[in-house]
Amino acid sequence: MSLSPRAHTLSDFDFVLPEHLIAQHPAAERSASRLLDARAPELVDRIFKDLPGLLHEGDLLVFNDTKVVKARVFGEKASGGKLELLIERVLQDNEVVAHMKVSKKPLPGARIHLCGGLQGGGFDAVLLGRWPDESGPLFRFALTGARGETPWELMDQFGHLPLPPYIERQQNAEVDPDAAEDTERYQTVFASHPGAVAAPTAALHFDDQVLAALKAKGVETAAVTLHVGAGTFQPVKTENLVEHQMHSEWYNIPLETLAALERCRQRRGRIIAVGTTSVRTLESWARTGQITGDTNIFITPGFEFRVVDALITNFHLPKSTLMMLVSAFAGYQHIMQVYQHAIAQGYRFFSYGDSMLLERHR
Repeated sequence: MSLSPRAHTLSDFDFVLPEHLIAQHPAAERSASRLLDARAPELVDRIFKDLPGLLHEGDLLVFNDTKVVKARVFGEKASGGKLELLIERVLQDNEVVAHMKVSKKPLPGARIHLCGGLQGGGFDAVLLGRWPDESGPLFRFALTGARGETPWELMDQFGHLPLPPYIERQQNAEVDPDAAEDTERYQTVFASHPGAVAAPTAALHFDDQVLAALKAKGVETAAVTLHVGAGTFQPVKTENLVEHQMHSEWYNIPLETLAALERCRQRRGRIIAVGTTSVRTLESWARTGQITGDTNIFITPGFEFRVVDALITNFHLPKSTLMMLVSAFAGYQHIMQVYQHAIAQGYRFFSYGDSMLLERHR
């Protein structure tokens, strides 16, 4: 008997994950990763390149085409104290919003030196205050490059790809011997709109071979953009889920994607979201009618899905909002069984890990 939506608490989404199952590197090739076919109670172990054979002519796959930027920059305060910024969003007038990791926070007006500072070939930043308000969790900075570079140009030149915190290698190093591999593989083959600090990881399994097979099968594809923020890794700290403050992320749905969604419905095809970010984008639009803007939608069991019929997703962190989302989508008891099976069969977890195919619980 499944728990009623009102009964779910944070502890319901906990599980014990052996540390060796947390993928530290990508699979040798994108579509050679494993795919757990979890559409039915009887689970089937497959390879990701089997996916086209599991879909139907007339289905629509919706990808997130965001591009991960080199948003992680190292620097120091005027006093010499080390710090690290993770730039979450670019504003107007060379201003950015960032997470700041430092032993003692500088005061508004303080100038910090990044990547050596202007005097050392890097760039400077002035702390303007917190964001989005005086008690906000992020910090707003004005950046100054030696040649008037935009924040995008400064990140591309001086920044590092921000790997998730559970990929332990080189988390605190300014030189990463695996940087070349990550630059290629922690990015989807169709990434086109810069702005994310984390990859839409379910889409990392797609390569040209799989995309060609999907097209030959008659499966249509479309794109949305949601710039994944670092908040996706923030743990839920309140046992009562209603008390959790969900992070906000910017999204956009192009008009051509809206047309593709309508065509799919007209021909009675299935709308298949690639990743939880695509789910959050489509279901946010279904509730607000807004095709662009910020969303802090929090999907937990009991949520009524209006758009998505099936979901391709990776395996998520215990007690995470994404565990709650997939439980809402496929059913709590089913997801718990799926995760038990994945652990028993040695599936690889999280961003560089394997994936599963789910159908919406009705």
